[in-house]
Amino acid sequence: MSTPKTDARTRLLDAGMQLLRERGYDATRVEDLCSAAGVTKGAFFHHFASKADYGVAAAQHWTNITAPMFAAADYHAAPTPLARIFAYLDLRRAMIAGAPAQFSCVAGTMAQEVFETQPAIRDACGVSIAGHAATLEADFAAAIAEHGLGDVVEAADLALHTQVVLQGGYVVAKALDDTAAVVASIDHLRRYLMLLFKQEEKLQ
Repeated sequence: MSTPKTDARTRLLDAGMQLLRERGYDATRVEDLCSAAGVTKGAFFHHFASKADYGVAAAQHWTNITAPMFAAADYHAAPTPLARIFAYLDLRRAMIAGAPAQFSCVAGTMAQEVFETQPAIRDACGVSIAGHAATLEADFAAAIAEHGLGDVVEAADLALHTQVVLQGGYVVAKALDDTAAVVASIDHLRRYLMLLFKQEEKLQ
């Protein structure tokens, strides 16, 4: 039995996951997306009312692709909340490979460009980034309670801070053309959390 052919809308969104990270939103033309997806411009505008409409859908598609991967990742099996947080950071560190277009975030890349000019895309990117941060909140909340830090920090703030570090690292890696900036930032975040939670084990 032959495998069903992916529909045009999905092919267009899949194509954007690479092109948007390589070129950014403004420099990614509808023609480029159509060529990469193997569809016509007519097909593009059948599925998306405009390029901006596509940008909103692309941010959601990014979440739809990445969320199941993180949900199934091994870091969830670590024995304690804090161990799961550190295992998550280890995973993010291991994902830094190749050029920024290979490991950076579609939502973060678009948000940097369109936060003033395309509010609908900006908001969709914000939902994507904050939504992923929210998946870490339960472990941060449990770790905070376990270590008696409820008067010091809030789980939602720490969870979002992980994404601030990652997104900032991606930007600096692009600016310096050096992925070491992201790796170093993740390592510094790990050290900060070790100090915050009074962990004495050495950084791996």
